[in-house]
Amino acid sequence: MQNQPFRAIVSDLDGTLLNGNHVIGDFTIETLEKLSQKKIDIILATGRKYEDVAHIVGKVKLDNAVLITSNGARAHNLQGKLLLSNSLPDAIAMEIMQTPYDKKNVFVNSYQEEGWFISLDMPELAKYHQDSGFMYQVVDFNQHHGRETEKVFFIGRTPADLAPIEAHIAQHFGEHVYMTYSTPQCLEIMNKNVSKATALAKVVTNRDYGLNACIAFGDGMNDVEMLSEVGKGCIMGNADPRLVQTCPQLEQIGFNRHEAVASYLRATFGVY
Repeated sequence: MQNQPFRAIVSDLDGTLLNGNHVIGDFTIETLEKLSQKKIDIILATGRKYEDVAHIVGKVKLDNAVLITSNGARAHNLQGKLLLSNSLPDAIAMEIMQTPYDKKNVFVNSYQEEGWFISLDMPELAKYHQDSGFMYQVVDFNQHHGRETEKVFFIGRTPADLAPIEAHIAQHFGEHVYMTYSTPQCLEIMNKNVSKATALAKVVTNRDYGLNACIAFGDGMNDVEMLSEVGKGCIMGNADPRLVQTCPQLEQIGFNRHEAVASYLRATFGVY
């Protein structure tokens, strides 16, 4: 292990490890398998829900992996054992779901223990989940519940559509939640102190190394803390411009559609 530059690889999925078709490419699968054989820990950190990610990882032959999901609200090992859980309080989750918003330009979602819930039918979202088949249930959030809410997220036609929602939540729940953007058009709300970084820090407490022994990759504002706190953080060429502006000190690599993370890892670890 002394010859390895890092002990763990931490990667976001959409816009990062997944290719332009929102699936994990063969080149990336082969790369992760070779690194796993070298006893490098593989940690995936994503806004997606566990059930969705478990199917994606099932395509890769790994001995061990950790899946940080819902932006850090949950973490599981490869065998499906729950490692950590941090939900929004039920009442706050309900109030956030019922935040006033422009229904012509925004729709609301929640990830909860029972599944993925959405305010209206959006078949175009299926392209992101073609690998797993994970899909939503349409509900009336005024008649819904807040139990075991991993996150609530609002998707807008433009970033400007989300600005009043962000302001409303900051004013009413700012002390109780963590807010971030996974894409410029997707505002995500989790419980206070929930992030990919806090989940990763808890995961590595059970290892014989720290965050400085991790290399991480991401493309969104929900990756800021994670990329900033590891030994080396890398930003995708297709990243949200706000991420590049926020973390100018981090190296920017290639594009997810070219499987740039896999290429970078092969060069870094000497895997060919």
